Amino acid sequence: MRQSEITEVLNRPLSKELLARDLTRLAYVAKDGTPRSIPIAFTWNGAQIVLCTSKNAPKLHSLRANPAVALTIDTEVHPPKILLIRGTAELDPVDGIPEEFLQMNGSYQMSPEQRVEWEREVRSLYADGMVRIVITPTWAKLIDFETTLPTPVQELAERRSARQEAV
Repeated sequence: MRQSEITEVLNRPLSKELLARDLTRLAYVAKDGTPRSIPIAFTWNGAQIVLCTSKNAPKLHSLRANPAVALTIDTEVHPPKILLIRGTAELDPVDGIPEEFLQMNGSYQMSPEQRVEWEREVRSLYADGMVRIVITPTWAKLIDFETTLPTPVQELAERRSARQEAV
């Protein structure tokens, strides 16, 4: 997929809504060669998806060995709105807490007092720092089940239309 095509998909209003959510599912190949899909908080910086994790997270070994990943960001209503992204992960160890981590957890409903306590706990827990997982999209598809469908469903709809026209 060309970069201009990826940019076009990610700049659609619905994609922007989905990219403003808190949670994605990250799929990657684990150390034992089996697939993994985990929910994880994220933030979109306009060009890349940024995830943050502890320096001892098992996924880091897997991502070093195979940085190819897939992400799913979707809604919980019918019809679902789904943003699918494939990309390459780069690992960026940092001292302290990345600003993105504080941002990506900012939309949970917390009182100002809860937010202060949460941040204190985060800074204490991750005293050794964290790793930013920076994902550059190499492919993207938006499915809204109104104007866009999964490719196999689109093919079936086209075949049905052709059958109906032949009658």
